[in-house]
Amino acid sequence: MAGASLLTLIDDIATLLDDIAVMSKVAAKKTAGVLGDDLALNAQQVSGVKADRELPVVWAVAKGSFVNKLILVPLALLISAFAPFLITPLLMLGGLFLCYEGCEKVLAPWLHGKHTEQKEQQIDIHDKHYEQQKIKGAIRTDFILSAEIIVISLGTVASESFTSQLSVLSVIAILMTIGVYGLVALIVKIDDAGLLLIEQPHAWQQTIGRGLLSFAPYLMKLLAIVGTLAMFLVGGGILVHGSDFLHHLVDDLTLAINQLLNTDLSFLLPTLFNAIIGFVAGTIVVAAALLFSKAKKQLRSA
Repeated sequence: MAGASLLTLIDDIATLLDDIAVMSKVAAKKTAGVLGDDLALNAQQVSGVKADRELPVVWAVAKGSFVNKLILVPLALLISAFAPFLITPLLMLGGLFLCYEGCEKVLAPWLHGKHTEQKEQQIDIHDKHYEQQKIKGAIRTDFILSAEIIVISLGTVASESFTSQLSVLSVIAILMTIGVYGLVALIVKIDDAGLLLIEQPHAWQQTIGRGLLSFAPYLMKLLAIVGTLAMFLVGGGILVHGSDFLHHLVDDLTLAINQLLNTDLSFLLPTLFNAIIGFVAGTIVVAAALLFSKAKKQLRSA
């Protein structure tokens, strides 16, 4: 009897693990888009530090990301169980913050003028404070993207048991963090790999090394652009999906343009509109922040 009970228990555990694997795969597919944005944003965020500090910085951000998910997974389960109506407003606040950060990057030359350029030129990449600021910024951005990943994943298992929800969210959180920051570590060390290959005896290794060294700066510039664009895409997408008005507006505009051009651009237009809405929302928040800052200064000087 004991042997039969043990076999039954093992069979139940195997079935549960199989179900968790299937649900995790579905959740991973649905969060793949955010994962790409997460990768671009984090690679951009941790770039620009001293070469021998790149991996320690990536590791510090990865640890921060694990802490983020350690907070977000239980929080998402609690909110889903007791206050599901809070999920969308909280996500939209995070989306607005991403749009704000994106606009700050794009509008900085006009908002702060030469002062910003001089400040950037005076940045000492060897300064510990600068490194800590980079880490904090990356962890802050990761928190918002992680929240979206967790909520999307939660949506795929909303009707499942608490055990299944906890298991799937934990699997997604761990795999996403390892995957993203493993790739980020590889990206930021491309130039070091190039230098290592150049020192090798074979000509083909040296050729690949020179190619990697030439490619690395362009990749980092591309990631900086993609990372900023991702802020608008992700932030705008959160706002659109969280607002019935914006969601219907995007659908109506997409349908109208398709009919006008007599073609189907549904694969492109919603993404474009998400980015535009993200930029507009970010600009509004930046303007509000500037007005608040000016009003605060006037009150202090009065």
